[in-house]
Amino acid sequence: MAIIPFLLAFCAAAMLLTITPGLDTAMVLRSAVAGGPRQAILTAIGIAGGCLAWGTAVAFGLGVVLTASTLAYTIVKWAGAAYLLWLGAKLLLHPRDVADDAVPTVVAVGDGEALRRGFLTNLLNPKIGVFYVTFLPQFVPAGYDVALFSFALACIHVVLGTAWFALLIAVTAPLNRQLRKPKVVRTLDRMTGGIFVAFGVKLALSAR
Repeated sequence: MAIIPFLLAFCAAAMLLTITPGLDTAMVLRSAVAGGPRQAILTAIGIAGGCLAWGTAVAFGLGVVLTASTLAYTIVKWAGAAYLLWLGAKLLLHPRDVADDAVPTVVAVGDGEALRRGFLTNLLNPKIGVFYVTFLPQFVPAGYDVALFSFALACIHVVLGTAWFALLIAVTAPLNRQLRKPKVVRTLDRMTGGIFVAFGVKLALSAR
């Protein structure tokens, strides 16, 4: 059976989901404005790594555990919610006055932090695992290995997401000087912190 129609349908659906504003988009935009293109790229790489980790888990059947086990889902859900609330509270209570790369001694730490936040935010969100388990198999043609094809689809999703983030970073770059003013940085940190808290609460209260 030809797989092109399945791939085209998946790309259309995945791209629509990718460009819908959400937590990942907020993280990349915040990193682009407050930390510059380098940190935004690292944040996007971290997000991609988290998606690939879930894609691998689904391929090996671990994602099914989240669907079947209430305990496993609850543990990951609360860990993710706590992490988002911690990030959000930190940004709300202690917003910065300067961008990260304005202080040379902070650059290395900031880069690692950007990568880690992007990765953990996705890794600790069980909804991504459940999404892959329930969404990807719908686009697997009959006769193909479900696990391997699902992983391939997850990789396509990561590529689409990375391309979208690259576009966001490129659009933000020309405005970087204006957006990196102390007042703007503080406002952006608080806004991002509020988004993180909102997503954390939403995740904590969400049903399966």
